[in-house]
Amino acid sequence: MRDVTKVFVSVTMSLDGFIAPPGRLEEVQGPKMEAWTMQWSRLQDWVFQQEFFRKNLHIPGEGEKGPDNDLLREVFKRTGVTIMGKRMFDGGEKFWPEEAPFHTPVFVVTHTKRGPWVRPGGTTFYFVNDGIESALTQAKDVAKGKDIRIGGGGETINEFLRAGLVDEIHIALSPMFMGKGIRLLDGIDAAKIEIRPLPAPVSKRLTHLRYEVVNDEGGRGPGDLGRWLQRRAEPPVG
Repeated sequence: MRDVTKVFVSVTMSLDGFIAPPGRLEEVQGPKMEAWTMQWSRLQDWVFQQEFFRKNLHIPGEGEKGPDNDLLREVFKRTGVTIMGKRMFDGGEKFWPEEAPFHTPVFVVTHTKRGPWVRPGGTTFYFVNDGIESALTQAKDVAKGKDIRIGGGGETINEFLRAGLVDEIHIALSPMFMGKGIRLLDGIDAAKIEIRPLPAPVSKRLTHLRYEVVNDEGGRGPGDLGRWLQRRAEPPVG
């Protein structure tokens, strides 16, 4: 068991930067729902093809084995707690099976007051009404040395990033355009957040990107190229 619990994001994103279609699934109806589910299915298709995911949700069929499947298994094994926003929970509550796919405590950041919701298979949802810092503190208390995943939606992920509370980002970059929807990484203060590449699996279906997040409250320096440009811009001496 590791001494340091990491906070990480693992999410699928379209090539133009969206992680979900526009609107809430539980609110769209008719043709709009058909369009919503079609876009969502295309975005997440790689996940549904994997053996580990299919077994976890009791979906018939064997599924694929390989680097994508290994990554999903790794994410599941390292996660001791999941944190999500009300938007993600509202959509999932309607469509998750009775045995929700987390099998860990899940903290839902919301203004809605509600008691714990216990599901078969080890998942219990706790509803946090006093912000992301409180949710993270409570999550660390029950993580048991494992990591904490910020599951979504996009605004919740962005809020954690803006607050400097994320240690690692994994983006599965899906080869598709969505045109509009819920955008990832909006409102990030680029002067305070630096990312460093981490090893990522190679997939035939999509591109995996992994980064360590380095939060720098003092701001980053200009770097080698920036210093060179600054020197070139300086007036000649003498």
